[in-house]
Amino acid sequence: MNSICILRLSAIGDVTHVIPVILSLQEQLPGVKITWVIGKIEAKLIGDLPGVEFVIFDKKAGSKGYADLRNTLKARKFDALLHMQVAFRANLAAAMIPAKVKVGYDKARSKDLHSLFINRRIAPAAQQHVRDCLASFLEPLGLEPAAPKWVIPLASEDHEFARQHLATDRRNLVISPCASHTLRNWPAERYAQLADHAIRTHGMKVILVGSPAPFEAEFCTDIENAMAEQAHNICGKDTLKQLTALLERADLVVAPDTGPAHIASSMGTDVLGIFAASNPNRSGPYNSLQWCVNRYPEALKRFTGKTVEQARWGAKAEFEGAMELVTVEDVTEMLDQWVAQH
Repeated sequence: MNSICILRLSAIGDVTHVIPVILSLQEQLPGVKITWVIGKIEAKLIGDLPGVEFVIFDKKAGSKGYADLRNTLKARKFDALLHMQVAFRANLAAAMIPAKVKVGYDKARSKDLHSLFINRRIAPAAQQHVRDCLASFLEPLGLEPAAPKWVIPLASEDHEFARQHLATDRRNLVISPCASHTLRNWPAERYAQLADHAIRTHGMKVILVGSPAPFEAEFCTDIENAMAEQAHNICGKDTLKQLTALLERADLVVAPDTGPAHIASSMGTDVLGIFAASNPNRSGPYNSLQWCVNRYPEALKRFTGKTVEQARWGAKAEFEGAMELVTVEDVTEMLDQWVAQH
């Protein structure tokens, strides 16, 4: 194989899980030409990966976005397409990518007519983490699944930004409190209690991060205002690259099911995950599952009447009140355990 196209448009967490696939392709097929069709925001994080051609797909452009994609790739013929996203928007984009082999999901994980846009499937796998699922896309090509290795290029300016905001005389706890789905968010007042505990009990510096979106800025401010101690709030003041450098150099990151948790995990930083609305064993920070507070089984049972074994793998428990099942004591005890082991 000389040329492979990857289609994974979003989201930030899932995009980080594709990085091991890129690295593995470059290792197993030296000299292979890799093209990645990706979303605009996601490209800001990893659009400078060495040896990869990035084609930006603007999902907000409507029909023009598909026309632009078709025009960009119409003269190409890839040996294989790894179609890693089942959403209907991505399926339509796959139709614009000429490839001999189109690898997609197994039948159980296909939806939105995904099966019409592929001619090979990954093997079925029950109760698989998203990262391991994406790693298996190499197997239908006769390759080994991708090992869990990551690289996100950072510039010296990104590292300098991190140094400016991190303490050198104590541990740094970064809290990234906001998920893209608000029903995955833990209450602000509980984050405040956790932050106060981290400062008072463990002498940590607490840094609040988030995107410039008004909701996230307001949420971080609510945490700050509810605290008795002082946090360092830089919500909306960093780029994705600067955030990555900050997360890499932090001692610990606290987050719900959100992109920055996966960035931190990919950079080798422990993540204390807060989960009830989704299953950390499927979508939690891959290298820190042991540090996740997991109330997903209780939430699923309370709001759907099903156990984890009875529910579809990947079923959400995104209901009002689900995240409140995670108590402050749950999280402070996990933090205490992490400190005791480090």
